[in-house]
Formats: sequence, structure tokens, C-alpha cells
Amino acid sequence: MSCWAVASPCTVRCAAHRVPPVAPAAQARRCAALAGALLRGLACGPGLACGEVLRTQARGVVRALGATLEAPASLSGRRRPGEAGSLIVSDHISWLDALALLAVEPATALAKREVAQWPLFGPLAERAGVQFIDRDRFRTLPDTVAQVADVLRGGRSVLVFPQGTTWCTESGSGFRRALFQAAIDAEAPVRPVTVSYRQDGEPSTVAAFLGDDTFAASLHRVISARNLTVRVTPHPALRPAPDRRALAAAAHAAIRGTRAPAHP
Repeated sequence: MSCWAVASPCTVRCAAHRVPPVAPAAQARRCAALAGALLRGLACGPGLACGEVLRTQARGVVRALGATLEAPASLSGRRRPGEAGSLIVSDHISWLDALALLAVEPATALAKREVAQWPLFGPLAERAGVQFIDRDRFRTLPDTVAQVADVLRGGRSVLVFPQGTTWCTESGSGFRRALFQAAIDAEAPVRPVTVSYRQDGEPSTVAAFLGDDTFAASLHRVISARNLTVRVTPHPALRPAPDRRALAAAAHAAIRGTRAPAHP
């Protein structure tokens, strides 16, 4: 079994439009806008991973998809010189989660290696500095934790999805603990963030990317979604603690709005 992934009961049947999709003509306009946004990102080359460039290009892709982003100006706030970056941890519903979060705060994102093979999005992710994880090789885990800690020490935030798989809503499962060790080692704050989706103000699963769903099918649902809003809600930062299990539980509880369980 993969050391990264966990089983989710959610399947592609969970993903559905809450309201009727937009007309084919509107979908075509969004496809054209998306192609333009992706090509502009690719044209940035390695510079795409740099600060405001990444934020601007990510916002452009979200906008081209026809989605509205509701988010604060930043997730981590102003950072002092020499201060470690934040480990940004989020629930995981869709491939759109990462775009929405990078549109708020430039960060080094971790993603499964399969993302590198997605048309246009894969090369764009590489230029954006995404680090791809081979989830089927347990022995790579210590090196990944060490690399994340180094990035945090260098003052750059790192975006991870510790649930290990996607769910159709933000409730999901508990967090895998391994990457929280990177925050402990780097003495970096952990920033829990909730990502949620709405259509006409009501919760929607249309953006969910689940089970045996294909990226093409999921992308089509998002492009055809009417009045889709992506809401990014940061929670107070957690200071690193010696126990990564407690740190992971506290982050997950913050996202779900519940109290973290007590550990002996």
C-alpha cells in the first residue's frame, strides 16, 4: 500500500452540478481563456515560481475557469527577514485547491507524480516549482520531509494536502503526520486552511476530483459550472510542537471547526 495515499469512500458519483451548467458557448469562451492563461504561465519559464508572478498567473487560471475566488490577501501575513516559511496544510477536494491557494500565497506545493503528466497543467506545475511525490516508495519519505524542512528554513512557505487523497467535501479524513515533522524540524508555523466550493451560495461538489475520475472530465465539470465560488479560509497559525501527531490533529480540528482529541 502507498505510504502517502489513504482510502476514500468518495467516488466520481459524488461530483455533481448543484445548478444547471452554463451554455456551450460560455464553455467555449472559458476554454479559450484557459488556454491563453496556461500559455502565459508557460511563457514565464522558471520565473513562474517567483512570488507575485506565481500569484498573478494562478489567479488568471482560476478566473479563466469561470470561478470566483473568495480569499484574504495573504495566508501567512508579513514575514520578518530570516523567519521560516509556513507549512500550509489544507483539506483536499480538487486539483483546483492548489491553484486557489497559490493564487493567495506563492508557495512550493507538493503533488503526486501523476500531475506532471497532465496536458499543459503538468509542465506549468513544473515551472511553478511544484515538487512531485512518488507515493508508492516509502523509502523516499525521510528525504521528502528533509527537503520540505529546508525550504521552510529558507523562508518560503510549503503547501501540502495531508489527507493523502481527495474527498467530496471539506470534512474528509484525518491528516497523515509525516510532513508535520518538517515544520517541527524547521521550527516553522503550521497554517491550517479550509478550501470549500459553492454554487449560488450553497455547498457544491462540482469541483471534486474523486476515485476513477479523469482529469479531463473533472476539468470539463469545472469549466461548465455556473456561479462557482472557491472560498479560502485560513485559521490561526499553530506553533510547532514536539509531537507531530498532536500537531496534525490540531490542524485538522482547526479546518473542521472541532476540538482536537487529547493524546496521552
